[in-house]
Amino acid sequence: MAEPHPSPTSAPTPSPRRFPQQSKKIPTVVMVLAFILVAGLGYVAGAINTGTLWGSIGKLTGQTDLDLASVQETYHALKKNFDGDLDEKKLIDGANRGMVEAAGDEYTVFMNSQESSDFDNSLTGNIGGGIGVELSLRNGVPTVVRILQDNPAEKAGVTVGDIITAVNGETTKGASLDSVTSKIRGDIGTSVKLTINRSGEEKEFSITRDQVNNPSAYGEVKDGVGILTITRFDNNTASLARVVANDFKKRGVKGVVVDLRGNGGGYVTAAQGVAGIWLDKQLVASERRSGRVTEELKSTGTPILAGIPTTVLVNESSASASEIVAGALHDHKVATLVGTTTFGKGSVQKLIDLDAGALLKVTIARWYTPGGLNISEKGITPDQKVTRSVEDINAGKDPQLDAALKAVQ
Repeated sequence: MAEPHPSPTSAPTPSPRRFPQQSKKIPTVVMVLAFILVAGLGYVAGAINTGTLWGSIGKLTGQTDLDLASVQETYHALKKNFDGDLDEKKLIDGANRGMVEAAGDEYTVFMNSQESSDFDNSLTGNIGGGIGVELSLRNGVPTVVRILQDNPAEKAGVTVGDIITAVNGETTKGASLDSVTSKIRGDIGTSVKLTINRSGEEKEFSITRDQVNNPSAYGEVKDGVGILTITRFDNNTASLARVVANDFKKRGVKGVVVDLRGNGGGYVTAAQGVAGIWLDKQLVASERRSGRVTEELKSTGTPILAGIPTTVLVNESSASASEIVAGALHDHKVATLVGTTTFGKGSVQKLIDLDAGALLKVTIARWYTPGGLNISEKGITPDQKVTRSVEDINAGKDPQLDAALKAVQ
């Protein structure tokens, strides 16, 4: 739950009052007190204008303000000399963004109202009109890392590993991932033209956008083994995964494969719920600040798949909440890991609502697996290393899944 953003309120201006006329002379001492009161109010008003009052209050409460005089100086110089129009909102967003980036943590970011909305939609899967692909910057170029089932991109023949070199004829070279994604999305029923490089060969796709069907968890049974695929950890993930798990239980599966490949994470509470399908109120991860344990996260829900042989599929794009689940199930020895080393994101972020719909995502702690491992930058190494090449993908082969299925049979 995001905390409200506190903002100071200025002192109220006294409303005029009517007094009955009196012929009695006002005593001198009263006049002196009145003068002191008026002078005091004048100081307070001045203090509010200069920030002195709130700086003093900050010292009392432990919350201090930055001296932004140099920022104002820069703004005044820019406004006075710049040959062109200045968008004040963009300037303010830029100042906020620059300050947060200066913290030096890649996961602590400022988002304006549009970016905040896009971020929220990415967690809920509510992306409106699109084609059903997930992209990542690989070597500086937008690359398809996941194809969502029963969506336009899959039907058109786009595959994992495809490099998008142009959208509607505009090159993606040097473009941000957000920019490329926003160009691909659009109104339902409209078309987008993608130029794709696949193993050195250039291909053109014209794809009609549709409402993207993007559940965060779904399952299937193959050769008596249940395959639970989790694409992200949102508010619905634990309940969706539990429905799939119950179905596996009713069908008497002899083993389960949990596919977390390409899953960039999400809410920690969702990770606790998914882990609870195997673990009975056991430690999932511990949060530490400055090396001190601040919270221990336990699994939630009934462990309906406890005792069933389980393998977790991971790769270099499995991050955050995915790594929490993989690490917890592995450390409690209820699952083996197959695939490639995970991304390595061992930090916890908090979402804080700011003014005008903006959002601050800030790192508040580091998390550790039940075995005491923080996986920042190094990731989790699987028990069985199996790679999946672009050639495998284009040929419709999945040696990682094959190995995971074999491990539970």
